[in-house]
Amino acid sequence: MNYEFFIAKRYLSARQKTRFINIISYISIFGVAIGVAALIITLSVMNGFESEVRSRIIGFDTHLRVRKFHSENMNEYKEAAEKIYDIDHVIGISPYILDEAMIRADRYSDGIIIRGVDPETVFNVSEIGNNMYYGEFNVDEIENSEGITRPGIVLGRWLADRLLLNIGDDVILVSLAGVYSMFRQPPVKQFVVSGLFESGMYEYDNAYAFISIESAQKLFRMNNAVTGLEIKLDDLYKADQISDKIDDILGYPYFSQTWFDLRKNLFSWMQLEKWAMFIVLSLIILVAAFNIISTLIMVVMEKTREIGILKSMGVTSNGITKIFLFEGMVVGILGSLIGFIIGFSLCFAQLEYKFFSLPGDVYFINYLPVKMQVLDFVMIGLAAIVLCIFASLYPARKAAKLDPIRAIRYE
Repeated sequence: MNYEFFIAKRYLSARQKTRFINIISYISIFGVAIGVAALIITLSVMNGFESEVRSRIIGFDTHLRVRKFHSENMNEYKEAAEKIYDIDHVIGISPYILDEAMIRADRYSDGIIIRGVDPETVFNVSEIGNNMYYGEFNVDEIENSEGITRPGIVLGRWLADRLLLNIGDDVILVSLAGVYSMFRQPPVKQFVVSGLFESGMYEYDNAYAFISIESAQKLFRMNNAVTGLEIKLDDLYKADQISDKIDDILGYPYFSQTWFDLRKNLFSWMQLEKWAMFIVLSLIILVAAFNIISTLIMVVMEKTREIGILKSMGVTSNGITKIFLFEGMVVGILGSLIGFIIGFSLCFAQLEYKFFSLPGDVYFINYLPVKMQVLDFVMIGLAAIVLCIFASLYPARKAAKLDPIRAIRYE
């Protein structure tokens, strides 16, 4: 142990004469600990919400989508799918149709978003089958309550609630595809409700409906074409890399969109909010850093004679500076360690026992989500230690500038 660190540790040790100064030091350590714990808990909760939102959105959509420019339909989608399957990390591909239509049930009608899917491959790219609220995910031909066979349709929970629909009820879908004048009849097709899904995202559950891809092709007069392809990867964080490969292989007029591109505003806002909270809560540590400044200034005033003796014994100004910088660093490290213990304990307890609950009828989950990340701990610890060291600079430089003869004489 070098002498600078040894002396710094002695200055922080409690003594009868400097007990008040040591109390302020402990308050500084406690302030750093509270700031670190608050940052860990807040960022872990935000990570939890981000993870929940991302998993629900991606579970409903997919990792990648391939389409044509200018919203053109894809006729050669099978050939494109064969080329994409040769790319590493691709584990599932399914064609889809996405368009708008009007739904009518008895006296109620509304505009909705229709998603045509291939029942044989849709579960390879989407987790919609795990989100069924009532009934089953069946878009094949089924019998209604009157024994008439019609294609099935799966509705969002809140959409069905708004239209007063239940399993087995008949609905009519009307599309404006191919209607260029008032004298041409729009495509109309009847369906029977086979199931209700609940993804946890209100914008989906209140507006989306699933039908088979064959029914969607007839409803939107697309012949054998589709809107695009949905692709699932074994690692969603490789989406950008695989997207570039798909664009290179397929070329124009095809282009791909990642899960981040499909919801760029939402995910960008969540990242920005996380950084904003990091900066705001760092002010708690900054307040503790001001306590460090006042503490070390009082230590310099209290230890003026000792500092003069050290300098007269040959300790350089850099050595004196290091002593007080080490004091700030020790406060930062101790505060960070205590904050880590507090923050980790509370987050772990929430993960295990879910003490903090949320109203399930307001949020899409009934407990406060938490996800701890090692990088957050590292960044918070570094921020706390750096702030404490910077707070020690002014007192350290003042102590280093003391004249040893004058310091000893006046003391």
